[in-house]
Amino acid sequence: MSALTPASEVILRHSDEFISRRVLFAGDIQDTLPAQFDAAEVHVHLTQYHHWLPLNKAMGDNAQFGLLVDAEQVAACDTLIYYWPKSKQEAQFQLADLLSHIAVGSEIFVVGENRSGVRSAEGILEGFATLTKIDSARRCGLYHGQLDASVEFNLDDWKDSYYVEDVPVATLPGVFSRDGLDVGSALLLSTFAPHMKGKVLDIASGSGVVAAVLAKQSSKLRLTLSDVNAAALLTSRATLTLNELEGDVIASDVYSDIAGRFDLIVSNPPFHDGLQTSLSAADRLIREAPKHLNIGGQLRIVANAFLPYPALLDATFGNHEVLAQTGRFKVYQATLTRASKHAKSTAR
Repeated sequence: MSALTPASEVILRHSDEFISRRVLFAGDIQDTLPAQFDAAEVHVHLTQYHHWLPLNKAMGDNAQFGLLVDAEQVAACDTLIYYWPKSKQEAQFQLADLLSHIAVGSEIFVVGENRSGVRSAEGILEGFATLTKIDSARRCGLYHGQLDASVEFNLDDWKDSYYVEDVPVATLPGVFSRDGLDVGSALLLSTFAPHMKGKVLDIASGSGVVAAVLAKQSSKLRLTLSDVNAAALLTSRATLTLNELEGDVIASDVYSDIAGRFDLIVSNPPFHDGLQTSLSAADRLIREAPKHLNIGGQLRIVANAFLPYPALLDATFGNHEVLAQTGRFKVYQATLTRASKHAKSTAR
């Protein structure tokens, strides 16, 4: 996150506008611009844990992580700079929350890549703020306006759920597979037999559907779920509650906040960070898995068939197998043996 994104470069073209302002950055911020921004006061609210970590290190309490913005943090600001995410529904949700705390008359700047659909900001805020496009550069658009009317926000209005067989699944805007079980996760779940035992870590848990279905099939599993997305963390907890299941739900950048070893690590790992293709999370998921598996423990993931994971699995574990596949997806499994653990440790 050292280099600035195109959206941040567009904001910097207008840096003189903000010198005397008290600014709140929010939305899909993927760099450290807020930590080096020249303004009277700078705060940042992030819903992605891995983007928050470096900003928290640089800004302390002025950088906050969570699903909903802190009202006191917003009250200290007179200007919102919002980075448009790739999901329109997520933008609607986040803006409704943010604007419900912002004073009428506050300045609003919305910036994002054109391919993200940032143009729809004008329509989404119609009736609350009149936005005008004030810049177009780096394939991004920058919009400006003032909040003209107060906004009401109630989290319950945004909550939804669906069923996977007899398992209720909680969901929110911005959570992967918000409208139903995705094809990849369905293929992954098809590879498990009931009545398993042991400790399971579900990385990139999303709504918690994979862990919940497994636990309903195998009551003796001990669950840990992790994700970087604040909405996913809330819905994972809600899905466990709906199914009367127990488990730990942890904000973690892959293994950054994970302690202990597990008998199974399961994941439908992302290969995008916002709009950008990124294999870094999946790469770490595989490479660091042996540190978090018991001997005989397994890593089981589903991925698009074209992604280059087989070689990485073999380099890390010395083995892998394909448990299921379709034209688009494959389910890979690798097992940590004493031999593979020793080979990995001597290689270091």
